[in-house]
Amino acid sequence: MRKSRIALLAFTLAAATLSVPTPATADPAVSVTVNARAGLETVGDAAIGVNHAVWDSQLGTNAVADLLKNAGVQTMRYPGGSYSDIYHWQTNTAPGGYVAPDTDFDHFMAGVQRAGAQAMVIANYGTGTPQEAADWVRYANVEKNYGVKYWEIGNELYGNGHYGASWEADDHADKSPAGYATVAKQYAEAMKAVDPTIKIGIVLTTPGNWPDGIVGGGDAGTWNQVVLSIAGPSVDFAILHWYPGGSSSAEALSKTAQVTDAVWLARRQIDKYAGKNLGIALTEINTGYGQNTQPGALFAADAYASLLAAGVFNIDWWNVHNGIGTVSTVGGHTDYGDFGLLSSASCNADGSVCEPPLNTPFAPYFGLAMTSRFVRAGDQLIRAGTTDPAIRAHAARRANGDLAVLLVNTDETASRQVSLSYAGYSPAVTAQVHTFGNGDTAIATGSGSATSVTLAPNSLTTLVLRPSGSTARPATPGRPVASSVTAGDVTLTWPAGAAGLKYEIHRQLGTISEQWGETTGTTFTVHNLTPGTRYTANVIARDGSGRVSWASPPVTFQTGTPTAAPCAVTLTDASDWGNGYVGSIDITNTGANPVDTWTLAFSWPTAWQQLGSGWNGTWAQTGSAVTVSNADFNKVIAPGATVNVGYVGNYQGPNVLPPLFKLNGNLCTTR
Repeated sequence: MRKSRIALLAFTLAAATLSVPTPATADPAVSVTVNARAGLETVGDAAIGVNHAVWDSQLGTNAVADLLKNAGVQTMRYPGGSYSDIYHWQTNTAPGGYVAPDTDFDHFMAGVQRAGAQAMVIANYGTGTPQEAADWVRYANVEKNYGVKYWEIGNELYGNGHYGASWEADDHADKSPAGYATVAKQYAEAMKAVDPTIKIGIVLTTPGNWPDGIVGGGDAGTWNQVVLSIAGPSVDFAILHWYPGGSSSAEALSKTAQVTDAVWLARRQIDKYAGKNLGIALTEINTGYGQNTQPGALFAADAYASLLAAGVFNIDWWNVHNGIGTVSTVGGHTDYGDFGLLSSASCNADGSVCEPPLNTPFAPYFGLAMTSRFVRAGDQLIRAGTTDPAIRAHAARRANGDLAVLLVNTDETASRQVSLSYAGYSPAVTAQVHTFGNGDTAIATGSGSATSVTLAPNSLTTLVLRPSGSTARPATPGRPVASSVTAGDVTLTWPAGAAGLKYEIHRQLGTISEQWGETTGTTFTVHNLTPGTRYTANVIARDGSGRVSWASPPVTFQTGTPTAAPCAVTLTDASDWGNGYVGSIDITNTGANPVDTWTLAFSWPTAWQQLGSGWNGTWAQTGSAVTVSNADFNKVIAPGATVNVGYVGNYQGPNVLPPLFKLNGNLCTTR
């Protein structure tokens, strides 16, 4: 919660000592590849959201509602971050806080309805009761027929002091994750007794962000483990918040690379502890740099697209209005350090700097507006990649046969010439082009080429393409399910489609699809996979005329390790503090002969993990590869014996534990 190289060629003249450079040459064109055969997740009707707060006097006004509608906002969250745990909807009060006039629930819903959006409402857990929450559901959906579908139970309750930091109001005697989960379950039962159709979310910690991984005193596990185990079966979605930070544009924009792993870890926790499929909503997000200038716009569009591709169904920017913060100059423009999408017209303490007129959109507003031009409800994200790390590429296909491509040029000073190619899709020659550049005050719309575009520095560009031929295709297959996953095999099964179809099974390799095989049935077993590897696959249907469907929703799974191996390794996260942990590794000799002198090797799965220190051996890291060699006292491992080594691992993002270990070059069983 927040409130507040050009290559320089030279030649030497034969009779002179002066070296004269030739004119600078342009960078080679950047290649962007869009692979329509590599399907990702589908966008829902609650995807693009914002936060509203009862201390904002503009909440629910026509001017704000119209601005949010024009930006394509689908969801509005209320009553605002930590205020949610002190706010009482019946009296429109927040003891200890400020509630602006005309910000009650009905005023909020009037703005929601005017914008054509829907509500995400946070029930007061901190100082409220299950009955108060149930009464709110009754008022909203029975008495007023507002049809509020999504309800959260509290906000950031891990900040109630249980882990040391205390910013969230919580009057319950038991502030542990078990205490929250037990009472949250009572909330869910009381609220669904009034309206069984509502969807209820519980508060989780975001993988790689404090206090993820920490086990508090007396707890049976981490916050997520305990909360999901107790309350998970009774609710419908998990709530995450993400403020990734960053002290520069480059650092802040690099954080979106963490999305895939963060969502992957969250889903694994949900599957393991809740035992059911829960949706994931990211109900607070903001950048750490350039909150009101172009880096914020670029981050917003890149982050929303990345999160939607990973299957997050709702993303809510913090905040509509927030107020002036630390003023700086970013990319040649004044940044007010304001976490709001729209200007509050506030001034700094000495009155030397004031924001623009009330409700003037800041750059991230246009980042959300560009996202809504890129994807709409029902669109499916597909793979897109680029040869230049400064360029981010996202793509989505539409039910009517159109394709959209979002391009983000993160280079603050240089433009890029981009050449686009398409696998599994043939675009018409001309595309509709939306652009938003540094310092712009509106998104410009025109036309251009479907295969070539120049990206201005620090800019957002969306191409909307029409197909060049017929859009007739077989129906898209349903999502495959992975079962019988071993170190080298997996069986994929999917729902049957129309008669006479043949199904192709494709693995995603970035922007390339590798066909694993085809069948006329609805199940396929893949062999010869690599142990300890994460795979994403799709199914595509082909009819007798050769027409090919869109790719199915994806299935992602990770292979295991051999059950029979000369060694076994158990890695335990023994103690975690949010950006580092103690890793304890047991190495067992499962062979028939002693191991005399050994080296254990593994690799970090992500770029933001690093070895800090280690013990019971000699530790080293080169790139992502880590090794530990024996000490004198544990040089020999007898058959059936186990030795222990340990390390401190540091991380600045989702902490994906290494899945594979090799002892003297031999792959071990990971237990």
